[in-house]
Amino acid sequence: MAGGGFTIDAPSNGFNGKITLSVVITCIVAASSGLIFGYDIGVSGGVTTMVPFLQKFFPDILRKAAAGLVSILLASKVTATIGRRNTIMLGGAIFFAGASINGGAQNVAMLILGRILLGFGVGFTNQATPLYLSEIAPSKWRGAFSTGFQFFAGIGVVAALCINYTTAKHAWGWRLSLGLAVVPAGVMMIGAFLISDTPSSLVERGKIDQARKALVKIRGSSIDIEPELEELIKLTEITKTLQQEPFTTIFKRQYRPHLIMAFAIPFFQQFTGINIVAFYSPNLFQSVGLGHNGALLSALILGLVNLGSILVSTAFVDRFGRRFLFILGGILMLICLIAVSVVLALVTGVHGTKNISKQNAILVLVLLCVYAAGFGFSWGPLTWLIPSEIFPLKIRSTGQSIAVGVQFVTLSVLSQTFLTMLCHFKFGAFLFYAFWVAVMTLFIIFFLPETKGIALESMCIIWGKHWFWRRFVKGGVDKNNLP
Repeated sequence: MAGGGFTIDAPSNGFNGKITLSVVITCIVAASSGLIFGYDIGVSGGVTTMVPFLQKFFPDILRKAAAGLVSILLASKVTATIGRRNTIMLGGAIFFAGASINGGAQNVAMLILGRILLGFGVGFTNQATPLYLSEIAPSKWRGAFSTGFQFFAGIGVVAALCINYTTAKHAWGWRLSLGLAVVPAGVMMIGAFLISDTPSSLVERGKIDQARKALVKIRGSSIDIEPELEELIKLTEITKTLQQEPFTTIFKRQYRPHLIMAFAIPFFQQFTGINIVAFYSPNLFQSVGLGHNGALLSALILGLVNLGSILVSTAFVDRFGRRFLFILGGILMLICLIAVSVVLALVTGVHGTKNISKQNAILVLVLLCVYAAGFGFSWGPLTWLIPSEIFPLKIRSTGQSIAVGVQFVTLSVLSQTFLTMLCHFKFGAFLFYAFWVAVMTLFIIFFLPETKGIALESMCIIWGKHWFWRRFVKGGVDKNNLP
């Protein structure tokens, strides 16, 4: 144990599986649901700088966040009732409808309705997809496959920024940018239709024969899947005999560590400032002197850097572990945020009244690119991974809902305050985020155990051996005989 953390080798339960073509295709298709999340983030920031859009409507369209939060409260029940795959399809269909309405919006009411539907669509898919990926992937490679969601979200951001850059000069550009969101939604719906649900979800809903077929498909026909299927059935039966509501169970003392992680990790992710920078990056770079087109191009560069860095996480998350990437990314982001604040303080003055030169604006861009890279291989993909893998089956869907709900609430609050903070705090805004990055990095060092390579069914062991969390889970897991 070092710094409050430790590494545990994966238990040999025979259910870890191997990488098959079916697993790869299935995970890629499921992860593509990240496209709508990324596209929505990327397109919103660019559209709000388009003059024709501002003339017809107004920039403060954030009802989507509230709708997303409401959908999260429903998503846990929906996911447990109709399954992970069907929830992904439902979210895609709702998002498709919202994008269609937004593209043809004639008034503010239509735009608000479209944004609400987009929020519901994103809420459902963000809740179901990480669960799907964690449950379908082999334990040894679960981290790599789970980063696929964030990778596709990055593709969505880059695609949206490219479209914004192309359409910004046209009066109808905002319609095309908003309306083209139907493309990733359509891709996701068609893809989800072609894959099966996870064995865990199928067993949970009593569809044993379908679960058997799904296991044979993803594990390979040469592997005896009956022991794994029997284990899933046993765990599901134990859960049903307890007859406890997930939202009641999750607040029990032995699940305190899981619940705190479900709150803390998505909360901290938003306080890295990355989604706010992505949402407002065109405004941000325009404000530091790069002009309108330069601002969109700079945001595109940031998106590409973030996308490339996610591949680093894919390559190393199952080799070096979650904690290592969290800590390394946190240190890198901390250094860059402090450096940005120093540069802005020196070149614009304490009150931010001096104009920034093009050279210094480029320096800010370079620093933020390094910052985006640090986020891309750490807090970006790992925030989706950790909540989806730490909870036992009976409260897994509920835990993921809480994690995504916290993310929506925090994002909504910060979205409303970032530009005001930037205007009043100037360079101090980046010091604000630097403070939080330091806090969250220390939190990881002392309180997050390593989950690399551990089967979902055996995840309970990490809490019982942790220097702090063992006081909460001691005896609780053995008593319930649950994973």
